[in-house]
Amino acid sequence: MSFCPRCGQEVAVGQEYCLACGSRLPGGGPRPRGLGGEAGWMLRAGGALVVAFAGAALAVAVTRGDPGGPELTTAVGGFATAPTTGTLTSPSVGSGGAVEWPAGEDGWTIVLASVPQAEGRRVALDRARRARGRGLPTVGILDSSRYASLHPGYWVVFTGIYASEAEATSALQRARRVVRTATVRRVVA
Repeated sequence: MSFCPRCGQEVAVGQEYCLACGSRLPGGGPRPRGLGGEAGWMLRAGGALVVAFAGAALAVAVTRGDPGGPELTTAVGGFATAPTTGTLTSPSVGSGGAVEWPAGEDGWTIVLASVPQAEGRRVALDRARRARGRGLPTVGILDSSRYASLHPGYWVVFTGIYASEAEATSALQRARRVVRTATVRRVVA
């Protein structure tokens, strides 16, 4: 037992604060047990380092196993090619000079604009004429409510009728020169 330097109250060995006055006692606090102090943390860190190196060595040894397994092939670069068997019916030109989507046919197209039907078909026809005037081929409009893959309630201004997504994507750059927001979409009858 010793005494508090401030109030003289008796304190136990290792006590951090005086119970009478609350002041911090010099040299108080719990005494380190076992591997305490500076030497202790260095030994624990060294042990952790040894375990880490042993784990890394084991991982390297395991991954350098038998190379006789299946070969991994990685695809790089190139462009998708369109299937040669898929063809769509030739489009017909409807009223207002806009191309009509072939009846009952599924395919891919490039959407130039989606005009709410509340704005009227005439607005969509005007956009189609402007796109044709800027050099886009096979420009038409369709009623999105008739196709399962499109959101209903719009006149969709499109260019091109393609059998595959790859064909449509290959023509997308040209369409984006006319309409910057043009996108490839699937049309399902």
